Amino acid sequence: MPGAPPAGPFSTLSPPEKAAFNIEFRPADQMTEHDRLLLANAESSIAEHAGLNGLAFEQGNWSYDQIVCPALPNHLFLQYTRNNGTGDVSKFTASIPRNGNGRVRIIPILRRGYSLFSPAPISALTVSAFNHIRAEEPDKESSSWLGNGLCYAALAGAHPRIEFPDESLDQERPIPGVTATLEVPTNGGETIDFADAAARPRPMEWTMTFTRQGKLIKARHFPAPTIAAKPIPHGSPELKVRPVPQGNQE
Repeated sequence: MPGAPPAGPFSTLSPPEKAAFNIEFRPADQMTEHDRLLLANAESSIAEHAGLNGLAFEQGNWSYDQIVCPALPNHLFLQYTRNNGTGDVSKFTASIPRNGNGRVRIIPILRRGYSLFSPAPISALTVSAFNHIRAEEPDKESSSWLGNGLCYAALAGAHPRIEFPDESLDQERPIPGVTATLEVPTNGGETIDFADAAARPRPMEWTMTFTRQGKLIKARHFPAPTIAAKPIPHGSPELKVRPVPQGNQE
């Protein structure tokens, strides 16, 4: 079709259902038996990689939750936390391939209250790990743009939630001015932009830029502009997909 933007890494034909807007954090005792066995086989690799990142995995009491990312079904994700009190929290995410196609990976988030190298949401280590994880997924399984964006945020330490104003919201509480947008430049590639309403003390905006081939090349994370919540009629919220011209166009 003349004037149509080049094909990008994500599907723009239909927005995801509202039920898929949020990532599930599943307590360890609710994991399936299959996932427990997968974790047991990977524990030595997790300990090794965590140790190389100075996370002292063999020390203290670590707990973990499963991160359920429907957009990346070929991986088991676990977020480990060790809480020694205020200011002394360590956290990292582990990624385990389900079919043996790939390897165990670690995404450091905090070490005793401090970010390793740079904050995990924008770290080159997080971006690199995410690209490797996506490369290990069947293409057709990882085409959800919002699902990929939310999963990236979760792996980087957030508990992301997309929120829309409706009659159930407290009208005095501000909500993000941005919901979720996929920008498709005419020269290829795509940019995912969404606001995490669950972030505290205020919503945070995430922006991720991908090449046409699906490689994440940049991630940004900053306070989101907010607006006052106003009741609107119930219905399916619209997620925007918009072409974005590039360069000087008369």
